[in-house]
Amino acid sequence: MKDDGLMDGRKIPDEVMDYLRKRAVHAIRENGHSPEVVAAVLGFSRSCIYEWLNRYDRGGYEALNTRKPLGAEPVITSVMDAWLKETVLKSKPTDHGYDTLLWTRDILAELLEQRFGVVVSGVTVSLHLKKMGLTYQKPCYRDKRRDEREVEYFVNVKFPMIQSLADKIGADIGFEDEAGVGIRTRSGRTWGEKGHPPEIQVSMSRGGYNVLSVVTPQGLMNYSVTEKSINSERYIQFFKQLLKGRQRPLILVVDRASFHCSKEVREFVRAHRHQLRVFYLPKGSPDLNPDEQVWNDIKNNKIGKQPVKNKNDLHKRLHSALRSLQHHAERVRSFFQLPSTKYASANVC
Repeated sequence: MKDDGLMDGRKIPDEVMDYLRKRAVHAIRENGHSPEVVAAVLGFSRSCIYEWLNRYDRGGYEALNTRKPLGAEPVITSVMDAWLKETVLKSKPTDHGYDTLLWTRDILAELLEQRFGVVVSGVTVSLHLKKMGLTYQKPCYRDKRRDEREVEYFVNVKFPMIQSLADKIGADIGFEDEAGVGIRTRSGRTWGEKGHPPEIQVSMSRGGYNVLSVVTPQGLMNYSVTEKSINSERYIQFFKQLLKGRQRPLILVVDRASFHCSKEVREFVRAHRHQLRVFYLPKGSPDLNPDEQVWNDIKNNKIGKQPVKNKNDLHKRLHSALRSLQHHAERVRSFFQLPSTKYASANVC
C-alpha cells in the first residue's frame, strides 16, 4: 500500500532531511551520479535536488542543514528583562503605587506597559522571569521592628560578652521560648489523586496547652506544660523549676515578650542574681533563638501529623513528643547548627 507520507519532506524530521540532502549532494558531486537518478531514487523532484546543489555550491555541506525560521522579534527586549529583574529584586509593589507587598505577573505586565508602552500577558512575563532564574515562591516574612544593626551587634558583640560572663561565673547558657499547641494544630501533606485532595477526618474541638521550654548548646532541654495562659507568675514558677537542684548558675537568653520584661520577673531575677541572669534577643528576631525549633519539631513533625482525638489525647501525645525530644540530645544540638543560630554554638565543649 502506497504511503504518501513517505514522499512528503515536511513530515521528515530535520536531522533525517539534513542527512538525505548531504547524501544526495555527495552522490552527485563526489560519485558522479546523475541528479535525475538521485531524484528518482530518493523520491524528490529535480528542482529540489538542484536547489540542494546550489546551496552546497554557495556554502558547502553546512548550508544543507535545515534552516530555522527567524520568528518574530521578542516584545520584551533584553533592556526590559534587566528592568524587570531589578524591579522584582530591589523594590516592592508599594513603591510603585500598589496596595500589596507581593509581586504578581499581572502587576509587572502593567508596569511594563506604563514604562515601555508594550502590552504583554502575565504568562509572557512569567516566562521571562523564569529564564532569568526567578521563581514564584513563598516569601520569608520578617518583623518590621527588626533592626539589622542591632542583630549584628548582638551576634558579634553582645553574645560573645554573655559567653565570657558564663565562663567567668561558671554558668550554663540556655535559650527559652513559649508556644501554644492545640487540638487543631495540623501540618504536613499526603498522597492522593490529582485534583482530588484526600479528605481526612479530624477533631474540630477547641482546646490546647501552653508550653515553656529551654534548650542548651550541649543538647539539654527542660520544659513545662500548662493549661493556663503564661503570665509573670507562671513564668517565675518555671524559673523556680529550672533552678531547683542546679549546681551551676543559669544564663537565659529570651525574647522581649511583655511578661519576660515585667517588674515581677525583673525583681525575681535580681533577687536570685547568683543563680540566674536574663538577657534579651534583639526585637523581631525569633530566628536567632534555637528554642524556636522545638515548636517546629513538636508542631510540624509530631503533633501536627498525628490523629489527635481530644484534649486528653493531646496531653498524652504532647508529653510523649516533648520527652522524646528531651532524650534526643543530638536533635536538640542540631537546633544550634542553623545559619541563624550557629553563633550560639560557638565554644561549646
